[in-house]
Amino acid sequence: MKQLMSGNEGIARGAYEAGVTVAAAYPGTPSTEIVNNLADYAGVYAEWSPNEKVALEVAMGASFGGARSLAAMKHVGVNVAADPLFTFAYTGVNGGCVVVSADDPGMHSSQNEQDNRGYGIFAKLPVVEPSDSQEAKDFTRLAFELGERFDTPVMLRVTTRLCHSQSMVELGEVLEQPLKDYKKNSQKYVMLPVHARPRHVAVEKRMAELREYAEDTGLNRIEWGEPGLGVITSGVVYQYLKEVMPQASVLKLGMTNPLPEKMIRDFAARVERLVVLEELEPVIETQIKAWGIAVEGKELFGNIGEYSPEMIETRLLAPDLPQPVVLQREIPPRPPLLCPGCPHRGVFNVLRRMRVAVIGDIGCYTLGALPPLDSMDTMVDMGASISNALGIQKARGEEFARRSIAVIGDSTFIHSGITGLIDIVYNQGQTTVVILDNDTTAMTGHQEHPATGRNIKGEPTPRLDLEGLCRAIGIQHIQVVDPLQLDVLTETIKTELARPEPSVIIARRPCALLVKEPVKARYYVDEDICNGCRLCIRLGCTGIHWKEEEKVAQFNLDNCISCGLCPQVCKFDAIKTVEE
Repeated sequence: MKQLMSGNEGIARGAYEAGVTVAAAYPGTPSTEIVNNLADYAGVYAEWSPNEKVALEVAMGASFGGARSLAAMKHVGVNVAADPLFTFAYTGVNGGCVVVSADDPGMHSSQNEQDNRGYGIFAKLPVVEPSDSQEAKDFTRLAFELGERFDTPVMLRVTTRLCHSQSMVELGEVLEQPLKDYKKNSQKYVMLPVHARPRHVAVEKRMAELREYAEDTGLNRIEWGEPGLGVITSGVVYQYLKEVMPQASVLKLGMTNPLPEKMIRDFAARVERLVVLEELEPVIETQIKAWGIAVEGKELFGNIGEYSPEMIETRLLAPDLPQPVVLQREIPPRPPLLCPGCPHRGVFNVLRRMRVAVIGDIGCYTLGALPPLDSMDTMVDMGASISNALGIQKARGEEFARRSIAVIGDSTFIHSGITGLIDIVYNQGQTTVVILDNDTTAMTGHQEHPATGRNIKGEPTPRLDLEGLCRAIGIQHIQVVDPLQLDVLTETIKTELARPEPSVIIARRPCALLVKEPVKARYYVDEDICNGCRLCIRLGCTGIHWKEEEKVAQFNLDNCISCGLCPQVCKFDAIKTVEE
């Protein structure tokens, strides 16, 4: 039976067919749909974990307990999970465990475009890379067998294009995978130095065995074509190459750590020109050059951004291609914006008007950094806003704390903001933190988290009390406000910034896409009163636009959800309800 699947759906199906019974993840594009889909399969326990470190530790525990398990995360999530990951390579597995790293060449929704094949090399883990949805399923299934055969977790490395592209998948039978026995083995699983030293020896022995395996596995294959050009490639860029140069000889690597040295040498000896085609870092190219083999790579393609068939064709066949068509005028940019009615818009409008330094974090609200809201100074990683704000205060003094604020989402706060807040209290900072609580993990598709009161299946579960948590940490001043009530929000922020001690403001209103309330009023602009100040336009909402001909604002009634922000920012009472 065949079915159209995305790469993420293929991974989930492959894990299910392999007999996985435990799966954990923190949502992050482009990996989110993997565990989301696994949750729908009977007999699979799936969870949204508070962060990627916890997700991997849950999957590790399941593996130690004898079950096949999977942890999925985007590439920067592996940074969070790196601590247990490196030691997991030492302990090895009981039941097979696959760690999915979903990399993001081109930074479609990420703060960097790191290449996580480097983690495989650094942690000494086998890395497997599929190139389409069928391989996503098949390679995932094989990765569990590989891990149990060599007593190792396996990294499945995919990229955004593969995760979200669809192709046909031949479904397979689901394995009846018995739970392996649980046996006490402190020398294997308790990583005291006395135990870790011999485990390191075992890791090196395993890598030597994996290098032999790489030479013969079906994961790596040669497709002979014309001998003039030989291309070594992996992942989704293999599909790009086959599209534009089907005649080339190709060594397709499904396992990129360790690399098959003998296979590569034999392939290189039989082609006239050798090229490595790999997105981001020269992982394969560097190793081939270290073996003394002449090869081209990054000097042709570069190590920045996502590749495309057109780019590959241009770089390899440029002299023979016609000149590309050039547009006669530049296409206007379409920057991402907060949704109409988004509760974050009110917060950033107030912070911009107050001219405070906003130390930011990762989520939908990061869009508050862009014009016209233009109200965020920094954004680095999940949870960094709180710790960064303390560091800036300690560097610049308490006066700066009175005109700076940290903003963080509810899901991100749980992910990695709690320890930063503890740090502020413990080290006597006076930072004000605004938790933007929209009752969901919105940016990745409205996943649940511990403070929503629902699990991955939407079932009720104990709800984390954010106010109680902040109080337990030692925060004495906690205010809960509606971010669409601008006057109250403004006064609350002024009050808390003036305090000589830390405080927390919880700006609480559900995501506008999560709870669609009926429209209570329709607005219009009284053109006789509007003087063209554009304060309403500076909200950056697609529910209202500027009419250049008439020099007035006008509502887009198809987009406007009547959240009530526009009338609050208009100083001339030019925005009226239809009843008025």
